[in-house]
Amino acid sequence: MKVVSQIREPIEHEMELFEEKFLKSMSSKVALFNRITYYIVNRKGKQMRPMFVFLTAKLINGGAVNDRTYCGASIIELIHTASLVHDDVVDDSHKRRGFFSINALWKNKIAVLVGDFLFSKGVLVALENKDYDLLHIISNAVKDMSEGELLQIEKARLLDITEDVYYDIIRQKTATLIAACCSMGACSVKPDSEDVETFRKFGELCGMAFQIKDDLFDYGAEKIGKPTGIDIKEQKMTLPLIYALNESDKEKKQWLINSIKKHNKNKTRVKEVIAYVKEKGGLDYAVTKMISFKDEALALLENYPDSEYKSALTLMVNYVVERKK
Repeated sequence: MKVVSQIREPIEHEMELFEEKFLKSMSSKVALFNRITYYIVNRKGKQMRPMFVFLTAKLINGGAVNDRTYCGASIIELIHTASLVHDDVVDDSHKRRGFFSINALWKNKIAVLVGDFLFSKGVLVALENKDYDLLHIISNAVKDMSEGELLQIEKARLLDITEDVYYDIIRQKTATLIAACCSMGACSVKPDSEDVETFRKFGELCGMAFQIKDDLFDYGAEKIGKPTGIDIKEQKMTLPLIYALNESDKEKKQWLINSIKKHNKNKTRVKEVIAYVKEKGGLDYAVTKMISFKDEALALLENYPDSEYKSALTLMVNYVVERKK
């Protein structure tokens, strides 16, 4: 059985019901919106984020979920989908999970409007159910995600990212949404419990490990073909590169910065940068930090009794760092 199927097994019924509710939550009176959202739904990913919501809720609530849990999962998936649509516009990306992106098929203007529509639907799902606490969680996440993207753009121009600033960026950009998934799952069943903060932290740690893993793929750290160097081409300062910079003498540091600023489209130079980062131990350092975040997340689960939901969450955390793509 594939790992994702194993993770999903204890919440299979909830996920099937969620998919029905989610499809309804995306409906519009405008035929064009429905055509586009139908396209999105039929090309959905693994739906890891709703799975975090359901597994967290079931872990702390004796295997039971409620209407608020479904509401929380729908809000998360709507906001996540909206952010992906907008990201493709910002990055001028024409492919998403091997399919054409919305902006590639319907152009930027329509893609931005579809993203806005999905964001508003996420807010409305919470308001219609009077789930103001869930709305508060997701609103903070959207604010953090926007700030994280802008912080990354700002720092990319100056190339002055320290390791701490890098963690701030990925915490806001990526980890905050996974943190929202887990805190929302806890909040849906035990609104005023300490579990809400515990699982916010758990999700954040998972998200940090997830993003570092993504950064490692740029160096061909897994058997997924040759290194891509896309982050270097886009002048993104990721952890392996930051470490290599910190470990370099003045002359090599200048060569690295110059390579990223002025020669980031030169394939040969990008390959040289990748080789240098590997040689300086940048990948090994990033892997060590990723494992550290993973272990911190797993430590938070130790306080909860064993169950199939705890096992699935443990599997999920390990999958985050062991996945091949």
